[in-house]
This record gives sequence, C-alpha cells and structure tokens, in this order.
Amino acid sequence: MERHMTVPFDKNEAEQLKSGDYVYLSGTIYTARDAAHKRMNEALDSGGKIPFPLEDGVIYYMGPSPARQGRPIGSAGPTTAGRMDKYAPKLLDLGLRAMIGKGKRSKEVHQAVVRNKAVYFAAVGGAGALLSKAVVSSQTVAYDDLGTEAIRKLEIKDFPVIVVIDTQGNDLYETAAQAYRKEE
Repeated sequence: MERHMTVPFDKNEAEQLKSGDYVYLSGTIYTARDAAHKRMNEALDSGGKIPFPLEDGVIYYMGPSPARQGRPIGSAGPTTAGRMDKYAPKLLDLGLRAMIGKGKRSKEVHQAVVRNKAVYFAAVGGAGALLSKAVVSSQTVAYDDLGTEAIRKLEIKDFPVIVVIDTQGNDLYETAAQAYRKEE
C-alpha cells in the first residue's frame, strides 16, 4: 500500500502502517548518527534532556554532505541503523515513534518497536542525491562540533520510505527473504 503521512505522528497512526507499505513523509524530522546518539545517551544518563522533542518524533540516521549552492542540504542518504541499536530501545521507551535508516535491527530494537507501537522505516541506500530533493530546509539544532554528525532539524516533503518493522513486529527483511527461499 502507498501512504502519505505528516510527521510527527502518534501511536494510532503508526498502527495503521504495515510492513512493506510505501510511505511519503512530510513535516519535521531530526537527524542523528553514532556520535549524536552517544551524547544524547550520556545526557539522559546524567539527568539531562534530548535537544529536540522526542515524543512521537522521527529520527533519521543520516549525516549529510555539504549543501550545493541554492540547496538546503547535500546528499542525504541513510546510514546503517544497526550502529544505533544500543541506544534505540531507550529512545523508543521515551516516546520516539519512528526511525529511518538502512539494514536490519537487533532483537532488542525489534522488541522495543513492538512494545512502544513504533515503526522502523528504510530509505534507499545509495540514493542520497535523490532523497535530498525531498528536504525543504535543514538547520543544525545541537552538537555543531560534530560536523556532519550534528543533530539537524529537517523539514521534508514527500520523503520516500518503506515500512520495514511495523507495530505488530512484522519485519520486511524476514518476510521478503522467506518468499524467495527455496524449499529443500
């Protein structure tokens, strides 16, 4: 199924998504990669706060290349989500509604997605220049010293993603592989 959604979105909207759905997201998302996740985790562990609204939010695992003249952002392709797996369950438990990345997730992330009625989306790796066309604006909001790994607020319009893990725990990477396995 193909859907158009505004982000952020709530638990009820997340429950409408099914593994394999094509979704076009519009609204506000935040970027964060390894170094930013480490800092956010340290802040939480010391009683601090996350530098953006987490409740029902979406984190995109992406570090953009420099913007070309007249564009808000350079190439904006996803990074491997598994590198954030040690931090993701805590963020999901605190209200994060969705993550965008590429690649499989750990058992712990999978369980946290289901427990919190969240969603894991995949963006197409290698298509960063194309994905950047869906970014309307980009603004650094925290950890500027991290360069491309700084947290950015992105305004997006019709950003294309695919639901990989839905709120029921269905995992597209597993079901798609099963459909093509030969039976012996």
